[in-house]
Amino acid sequence: MKKRTILTAVCSLSFAVLGLLSATNTTHASSVNDYIASKNIGHSTITSSIWSGFPKNKYRNGKPEGVVVHETANPNSTIYNEIAYMKKNYSAAFVHTFVDASRIINIANTNYLAWGAGYPANARYVQFEQVRVHSKSAFAHEIANAAYYTAYILNRYGLTPNDAAYDGKGTVWSHGAVSKYLGGTNHTDPTAYYSSMGKTYFGASYTFAQFYQLVKTTYDNLQTSGSAHGAITSSVKKSYDQVSYASADSQALLGDNYKSYRLYNHVKNSRANVKKYAWSSVAAKVGKKVYIDNIGTKDNGHDWYRIRFSSDTNAKKYWVYGAALNLEQ
Repeated sequence: MKKRTILTAVCSLSFAVLGLLSATNTTHASSVNDYIASKNIGHSTITSSIWSGFPKNKYRNGKPEGVVVHETANPNSTIYNEIAYMKKNYSAAFVHTFVDASRIINIANTNYLAWGAGYPANARYVQFEQVRVHSKSAFAHEIANAAYYTAYILNRYGLTPNDAAYDGKGTVWSHGAVSKYLGGTNHTDPTAYYSSMGKTYFGASYTFAQFYQLVKTTYDNLQTSGSAHGAITSSVKKSYDQVSYASADSQALLGDNYKSYRLYNHVKNSRANVKKYAWSSVAAKVGKKVYIDNIGTKDNGHDWYRIRFSSDTNAKKYWVYGAALNLEQ
């Protein structure tokens, strides 16, 4: 979850400084979400693997009122180990779905309640478990999957995102929020897991509030794409990012980590058939000067830059994510 300074003909120094401070604070506040966005990490397809052995009890109002997010607290298990264990021990507890870095497996019909968070939460919410993963990429992919599944359930049942952490009346719940506001349990997950993984791989704690923001963004994308509220589908309509463009006339250098990103003919994920190019095609190296003539800001706040490698305005132009550039000169 960068500092940036862009000087254009229409930007004053004061606005540039304010933008720099704001961008720096945002970087530290949402390094996991920022990583997911910059790498364009999508979500896995939801696999329906409903087991008939789970009991079928109705929710108190006939349908779910939100989602409870759990994590298994077992560093050594796999998603299939967890599912097998739950089927054997469902009389003690079970959830609807399991999530890891590459899978979203729905094992219990979400039209009926699960036993994962005690009374009264069980009678109100769809519940899923995240299996612990052990790398930066895996955690980012798991969080993307978890956010998508949460948003998918809200969308499917006609619910609006609302973080329950603030007043205990929302639709998106951590197990910790259930313990705090509803009782019937004393667990606090996934707080510790998120915090630990954020510190280990991203340099700062990842919080449930930041996860909720990713859920909200994902939900908004689902709404924009017009996906149905009905059955699980393996072909969710592609949702493209909204981008606002502004002319620029400035220069920058390729940053130390430019190779972590790619060149594109348009802002990534802004339209269909966006092409990418290798840095070798432009003889790139750290410190190479580039010329910027346009800035594209996605609705998630991330900036992309249209660059060329020559002062000639007719030279070929490419789009690149801002983190690839050193904008301070």
